[in-house]
Amino acid sequence: MLVRDAMSTVVLTVGPDHTLRQAATLMSARRVGAAVVLDPDAEGIGILTERDILTSVGLGQDPDAERVQRHTTTDVVFAAPAWTLEEAAAAMAHGGFRHLVVLDRGEPAGIVSVRDVMRCWAPARSEQATATA
Repeated sequence: MLVRDAMSTVVLTVGPDHTLRQAATLMSARRVGAAVVLDPDAEGIGILTERDILTSVGLGQDPDAERVQRHTTTDVVFAAPAWTLEEAAAAMAHGGFRHLVVLDRGEPAGIVSVRDVMRCWAPARSEQATATA
């Protein structure tokens, strides 16, 4: 199975000047664990994850004062729609993260998460177990 088959194509984007509370509110409403950060004044695409927000709050920082820009990962590993789920899972395991921004022709086309991979693999693993039993 390919990344294009598993990824979420609804990509939440936020700007660098959003507060962490605004980003968290949007992420919660859309039930996503990551947002793509688009900064017209910077090169490249960033990502903000629920873990970034949790870390900030855990440090006692004010989510109404903290800006997304200070918590954005800019050294992003990207996936391509044609990657296999094995390639995506390997990239996530190697990098120690749970989300990959999927780029198609240099533009965000989706996000694939560990949950997406598991959702796709779980039925296949169950079918294999049943077939060998």
